[in-house]
Amino acid sequence: MTAVYADLLRYRELFSNLFRRDLRAKYKGSVLGVAWTLAYPLILMGIYLLVFSTLYRLGASVPHYALFLLSGLAVWTFFATSVQNASRSMLDNANLIRKVRFPRQLVPFSVVATQLVTLGVMLVVLVVLNAVVIPATRHTFWLSLVLAVPLVAFVGGICLALASLDVLFRDVEFLVQALLLPWFFLTPVLYSLENAPGADQHPRIVDLIHYGNPLTPAVQAIRDPLFWGQWPAAGDVVYLCVAAVVALVLGAFVFRRVDDRIAVEI
Repeated sequence: MTAVYADLLRYRELFSNLFRRDLRAKYKGSVLGVAWTLAYPLILMGIYLLVFSTLYRLGASVPHYALFLLSGLAVWTFFATSVQNASRSMLDNANLIRKVRFPRQLVPFSVVATQLVTLGVMLVVLVVLNAVVIPATRHTFWLSLVLAVPLVAFVGGICLALASLDVLFRDVEFLVQALLLPWFFLTPVLYSLENAPGADQHPRIVDLIHYGNPLTPAVQAIRDPLFWGQWPAAGDVVYLCVAAVVALVLGAFVFRRVDDRIAVEI
């Protein structure tokens, strides 16, 4: 497993070139450039605020609901865009893979690195805004930056597994697209898990969303210090770290099983 990820350092110059190429391609011809990293989640935030806070009063029990929403969207947007783009990254780079022999795992990792720029920008903006609006976060915000490390590892492992599987089974990318929408609503981005409507009447459903969804502890653990100004629950931190290790092992295992067939299958 370590060899799969060690190639990130061994071929860091090539990885850097792939990352810069993907980053330039993402904003090519764009007037706003990197500013679009904030535009998309802000547009989503505005829509969700209108629908779920104004009309359905979902955020009535949460102070500064807009910042609460953005802290969850930062994690979700990074995960969803990384998974969606990385799942077909091998196919999108078929010409390069056929012509040149290089560690193919760098391709999905470059996609994750590109989306990491968005996550970084959003976290920095949130740290500044929350420090002004919610003073309690000034002492805990750094924990969210530390916990972003296992989040990136978790997403990287999942993306490597999906990109590898998509080479053999083209249905993977369509399955990912189909699952992301229900997965979003099963992740506590729009609502607080503890204060969700009906949470006290359906504790088993709450536990299922909390521990059956591997992204929930990530959202909870990062949101606690970033928005609530408190230390994250130990259970969420342990869950996130274990999920990151499992995802990395899974990604390496799947990749090694299909690596020899990638150039042929695409």
